[in-house]
Amino acid sequence: MAGAGDGGDVLLPEYRPARPEDFADVLALNEAAVPHVNSIGEDVLARLAEQAFHFEVAITDSVAGFVLALPSGVEYASENYSWFSARYDRFVYIDRVVVAEPATGSGIGRQLYERLLTRSAEVAPVLTCEVNLHPPNPRSLAFHRKLGFEEVGQQLTTGGTKRVCMLARSLGEA
Repeated sequence: MAGAGDGGDVLLPEYRPARPEDFADVLALNEAAVPHVNSIGEDVLARLAEQAFHFEVAITDSVAGFVLALPSGVEYASENYSWFSARYDRFVYIDRVVVAEPATGSGIGRQLYERLLTRSAEVAPVLTCEVNLHPPNPRSLAFHRKLGFEEVGQQLTTGGTKRVCMLARSLGEA
């Protein structure tokens, strides 16, 4: 990968669809981000990958970040996905996005979202997600607000142990 900027050896990420050989790294990143994302196992990740509208990784020397988004109309036992399904006919739902801690602030998250936004606008009028309010995730909430997401509701999940802010960004008419 090419160097950039101040002459240091900065690796520019490659963005590509996730492959099964990425799953171990994706799961490790996911687990490092709990409780901001739910813990999942390899079987759940494989099922989500099959249903995904968009599942992309950012690769430097390994997986530095990923985003996994589902289309409306799939069978998915998620309280948050169900919330959006009850309110929107067509949407793309960001199930999880994680950037490795050393890469936070590098632009990887923004680039993963920009690529997802471009694809999503072709199929749905709205892009949706949720961010934890309890336990708090202020960095993610600020990130989503900078990208134009607005609060469309809140709900308690996981038996009342979490409160999430439901967010949506209009994509126009797809």
